[in-house]
Amino acid sequence: VQLQASGGGLVQPGGSLRLSCIVSGSTLDYYRIGWFRQAPGKEREGVSCISTSKSRTYLGDSVKGRFTVSRDNAKNTVYLQMNSLKPEDTAIYYCAAAGRKYGTTCGPYMTRLNYEWWGQGTLVTVSS
Repeated sequence: VQLQASGGGLVQPGGSLRLSCIVSGSTLDYYRIGWFRQAPGKEREGVSCISTSKSRTYLGDSVKGRFTVSRDNAKNTVYLQMNSLKPEDTAIYYCAAAGRKYGTTCGPYMTRLNYEWWGQGTLVTVSS
């Protein structure tokens, strides 16, 4: 399974970006997808998760009410819509996938330990 994250860039505070994660090498239907981010000097943080059942999602406390996650299995793509961006959202954003080994349903928290495949990351910079 290969993952390719894209859509990052420079945006002003209060602006929006939509990140995409394209899955190849297999069909997206079988995988739970997570979004993580890592700011300079900080640990990688779980941002959002979407289960194979689209109704089960997770959003971290720092992004609730501003970010939404969705998936289009026909396009093998997961989206992270980011609104009302803040400077503290600046980070490299990674998407990751988990199959049946670690379960395909998002839990009440996120850990990088239960994701098997990772994309290369896309940089989001929020600055005026």
